[in-house]
Amino acid sequence: MNDQTSPTTGEIDDLYRRLAIEAEAGGYHLNPNAPFTRELVKGLLVNEKRYGYRACPCRLASGNKGEDLDITCPCDYRDPDLTDYGTCYCALYVSGAAQRGEQEIGGIPERRPPPEERQQPQAKQPGAVSSPLAWPVWRCNVCGYLCARDSPPEVCPICKAKKDRFQRFM
Repeated sequence: MNDQTSPTTGEIDDLYRRLAIEAEAGGYHLNPNAPFTRELVKGLLVNEKRYGYRACPCRLASGNKGEDLDITCPCDYRDPDLTDYGTCYCALYVSGAAQRGEQEIGGIPERRPPPEERQQPQAKQPGAVSSPLAWPVWRCNVCGYLCARDSPPEVCPICKAKKDRFQRFM
């Protein structure tokens, strides 16, 4: 790595602290293996300096932000990976059970479709009718937070209610 893309220890420390605070505030957890997690944070900073956005450090970014929105950290695949495997693909984020040592962190399959199968966002024409929702919508019964995904989050990012306090809304 050259000096232009190599983050300083201070930059790594700052982002690590910020990510930890943001993760916990949103009901998420950073991997408790601090040296490993710091290397992932370093990779995020390298990608931010290289591309202008924090592309996932474990995937090959194109350098085109529009093409890489799905892998901009936190990536679109984080929540389903946490639900199914207890960790996201790069293991920066882990489930509460994994953080407590109750769930072993192992390898997980890549969810990101190959380039030829990825859909690029389509510009809407004025007056066009939206297509049906691709995911179910979940509502937090405590605060009303809504999210569209395969299953509700482990913890509501607004009020911190547990997953069982969500119901399918649409």
